[in-house]
Amino acid sequence: MANRAPAYRAKPGSPLFVDPAFYNRIAKATDQRRLIETIEVPIRDARAWKVPAGHVMRLCTRQGPQVGDFNLWSLHNPRERFWASRTRQLQRAHVSVHDRLWSSLPYLRPMATITADTLENYGVDEDGGRVHDLLGTRCDPYVNHLLTGEDFDFHCHSNLTRAVAPFGLTEFDIHDVLNVFQCTGLNEQDQYFMKACPAKEGDYLELFAEIDLLCALSCCPGGDLSVDLWGSDATDDDLLATCHPIGIEIYALDDALLEGWSPPTSPNYRGNHGVRPPEEDSNAKRNNCC
Repeated sequence: MANRAPAYRAKPGSPLFVDPAFYNRIAKATDQRRLIETIEVPIRDARAWKVPAGHVMRLCTRQGPQVGDFNLWSLHNPRERFWASRTRQLQRAHVSVHDRLWSSLPYLRPMATITADTLENYGVDEDGGRVHDLLGTRCDPYVNHLLTGEDFDFHCHSNLTRAVAPFGLTEFDIHDVLNVFQCTGLNEQDQYFMKACPAKEGDYLELFAEIDLLCALSCCPGGDLSVDLWGSDATDDDLLATCHPIGIEIYALDDALLEGWSPPTSPNYRGNHGVRPPEEDSNAKRNNCC
């Protein structure tokens, strides 16, 4: 594979540039944080929670390997939500330390930055698989019915829908996810594949909240994906045996750690996409008529 330069380059001074010293300090100074909330996401279910800006959240495989489907929204404006495809372009298709999760248009700003990842050194395996996937999206009951003709209510799309309902959101607010702990890639025919999750008990991914967030995570009904979800003879009991809960921990940081940091702002684009108000357009026509 040709080692071509990325389309978007994070040079010093660029809005894409991340200060590694700042985020490394947050990851390492565990004595300057305090645990303020613990959540357990049960198997085949989801939970939603709030994270204030300037806090850290840890997603942890406490009891064994498990894939999780992770969604984010701005707490105060759910129209601003995680944009998986742009994150894939600005960062990479499988994210890890110092990568950022970007929000949708017209907001386009970092929502969270990854500060720690115990699977950071997984790299590329013998099949071309990598961890923490942005290539795919959540499993859903519609694809399941399409492929099997059966109804199943606990796919990640449905789990997330239930989890965010208390916050006034609906199925239409669920969007493409970050598949945490999931190992995926593209085969020689450029087709998406999934592998067994390499996470072990105690592995974790930590993210620093750049803005006030509403987050939701679903424990995938496929568990660690060591059993094929579709196209195999596996039973639901086979899948169930691979399922484990995921733990969520939220930490407040000492003020000293946050010195010099402020929540990111959106690009100050005012072009209105080239559409002019009627009176401005009329004036332009009059000025150009002679």
